[in-house]
Amino acid sequence: QALISTLTERAQKSDLLSGLVTFQSHPRLVVHPASRVLCLTPVEDRITKLKGLGLDIVVALPFTVETAKLSARDFITLLARHLRMKGLLIGPDFALGNRREGTAAHLKTLGRDLGFTVEVIRAFRSDDEVISSTLLRHTLAQGDMKKAAYLLGHSFYLRAPVIHGAQDGRDLGFPTANQDIPVGQALPANGVYVTRTHLNGQSYPSVTNIGTRPTFGRNPRSVETFIIGFTGDIYGKTITVDFIDRLRGESRFNSIAELKAQITKDVASVVEAFHA
Repeated sequence: QALISTLTERAQKSDLLSGLVTFQSHPRLVVHPASRVLCLTPVEDRITKLKGLGLDIVVALPFTVETAKLSARDFITLLARHLRMKGLLIGPDFALGNRREGTAAHLKTLGRDLGFTVEVIRAFRSDDEVISSTLLRHTLAQGDMKKAAYLLGHSFYLRAPVIHGAQDGRDLGFPTANQDIPVGQALPANGVYVTRTHLNGQSYPSVTNIGTRPTFGRNPRSVETFIIGFTGDIYGKTITVDFIDRLRGESRFNSIAELKAQITKDVASVVEAFHA
């Protein structure tokens, strides 16, 4: 956001359009297919959010093996030619092109040849930490949703359609909405969370469990939400779940009765949190 704010300011002063180029998927997934890079924001949401920050143009390019082979000069030449680029703003650790040869110094040299300026924006820091996607992924893995919201400037959320689950929650008296989370989506640590669920234009307090439901044996990792005060069929509908705080870690209970008692406490804690 700091980078884009500077970009739009510079563009306005120079009577130019402001544009941002991103990739539809993380380049590391192509360059190192075995690596496990988790997506923080689906590309559709990313584009919507970027447009909301005042940019004139948002370009989401597919990243392919052919793209990875392009030299820094070849790639930046395409931007200069097709976008008629006059200025480039980058972060301090930015590099592009094959083998990341397009460092700030190299891009400045190319800029002199191709007719554009290069400006490096200082890293945005808070509490002596550089705010970055790496830090955010680490924060999510710890389940620290308050810090995640601070880093993002808004609550971390999951937007996905509701699918049929194992119906365990319904049998316990707490029917849950199971979301069809895309493969590769970054998730908070396993546990139970205070959440807010948005559907049908309304917002509801909710309790969300992320994990493998160990009380019921071995299961795939899932995200299921009990929406407090809502009744109705929402299978197939897309819901947005904002993560506000972590109540507890994932536990295996000795009996269904013990699990049900804990869920009752969890729901009461969420209701209390929303009243507060």
